Amino acid sequence: MNAPIFGFDNSYARLPEHFFARLSPTPVADPKLVQVNDALAGQLGLDPAMLRSPEGIEILCGNKLPADAEPLAMAYAGFQFGGWAPQLGDGRAILLGEVTDETGHRRDIQLKGSGRTPFSRNGDGRAVLGPVLREYLVSEAMHVLGVPTTRALAAVTTGEEVRRERALPGAVLTRVASSHIRVGTFQFFAARQDTDALRQLADHAIDRHYPDAGQSERPYLALLEAVMDAQALLVASWKLIGFIHGVMNTDNTSISGETIDYGPCAFMDTYHPGTVFSSIDHQGRYAYANQAPIAHWNLAGLAQTLIPILDSDNKKSLELAQQAIDTFPAKFEAAYNDGASKKLGLETTEADDITLMTDLLDVMADQHADFTLVFRRLSDLDDETGPEDDTIRTLFDDPAAFDAWARRWRARLKQQGVDSKLRRERMASVNPAYIPRNHRVEEVIRAAEDHGDLAPFFKLHGILARPFDEQPEHIEFQKPPKPEEVVHATFCGT
Repeated sequence: MNAPIFGFDNSYARLPEHFFARLSPTPVADPKLVQVNDALAGQLGLDPAMLRSPEGIEILCGNKLPADAEPLAMAYAGFQFGGWAPQLGDGRAILLGEVTDETGHRRDIQLKGSGRTPFSRNGDGRAVLGPVLREYLVSEAMHVLGVPTTRALAAVTTGEEVRRERALPGAVLTRVASSHIRVGTFQFFAARQDTDALRQLADHAIDRHYPDAGQSERPYLALLEAVMDAQALLVASWKLIGFIHGVMNTDNTSISGETIDYGPCAFMDTYHPGTVFSSIDHQGRYAYANQAPIAHWNLAGLAQTLIPILDSDNKKSLELAQQAIDTFPAKFEAAYNDGASKKLGLETTEADDITLMTDLLDVMADQHADFTLVFRRLSDLDDETGPEDDTIRTLFDDPAAFDAWARRWRARLKQQGVDSKLRRERMASVNPAYIPRNHRVEEVIRAAEDHGDLAPFFKLHGILARPFDEQPEHIEFQKPPKPEEVVHATFCGT
């Protein structure tokens, strides 16, 4: 018998029927629990013990529904690698409903890998264990790194095989998001010239995410500007930790400003602005350095969808949209520069500060230095040259190249006059020691998929929960991969 245990209040399900398809998850054969996120469950008002129970596992795999669930697959479209796809939608995910968390914010609870939907096209609607573990690890790591992100509430195996290049164990991820509304959701209705639906969707997004925009003289313009602000902060935060999303299609661009859809994502080891990991990004469209321009392009697509409702005069709407979109590069630059200053320990502002950052990155790229370790070890250096310098100099092919930059950096530190110990502590709080390095994530996936061994997953998850702590017992997990361990390509999992 179903039990109303989640306390759902499903605002998206109250939108018109053509916004989604109503259906239940496809049952699985033999679900087994992998992990429940106890802390997140508590924040959502859910009982972790219940989620771990046989009844809870049946809900997390989709075999059973809470009585107050209104399961649905959302409709959306999108530009994928620049090519238009007029209908995408949730092809392997089902939104169970919405809860209000302890802060009063509405949160979606969605099952990913829950079976075919009307939007599956030729897909099987299932998820493989490896990508589920990747999303669990990376999304939770992003959360503790301070990056806006969807969250992982739970993961279960299904007891069924999923066919990809070979037969692999299936799994279901329970994902939590501020919402699953995307730029592509707006594009779905704009392509159909459904102005009423656009207005209803925009009103819903304002009510859910940006209520202050509703008080504006031009609420839909204010919505656009708020989404741009959120995306500028998000993409800046990605770049500041060396993260590459991998598939920045408009259907993967969240209106809420959260990182969503962890497919072929990766963190850089050796720094280079042209780094690409996605096995399907053959032209480097979503390379590390391209992420801000692509966000700008995606947001221009959002602005285009809003033109019919920005103003009754089409010419005026075009002017308003263009003026708004033209501000994105400055928004991104401000967010990035602020974060770059914090990474370098700069607490006052000078005109050349960003040059100090870009020059360091240029040296790192030329000298094949590890992105994460350079900034972490920089956090340990005193205001004067000392023995600690050797810990970072060895990361560069030619240590003298770092020495020349470091002299400029130290001169800048002396200019600001901040206590050295305090400065180092603040730098260590924004420059992580531990990230989900690709070879470590791959070790987790291989152990789980090939040998049914989840111990590496639990170990890495525990380490990544404390990214700014030194954890000397896990020092090996700070290190970049050996040449034979380097991961050159990551995969979507569909």
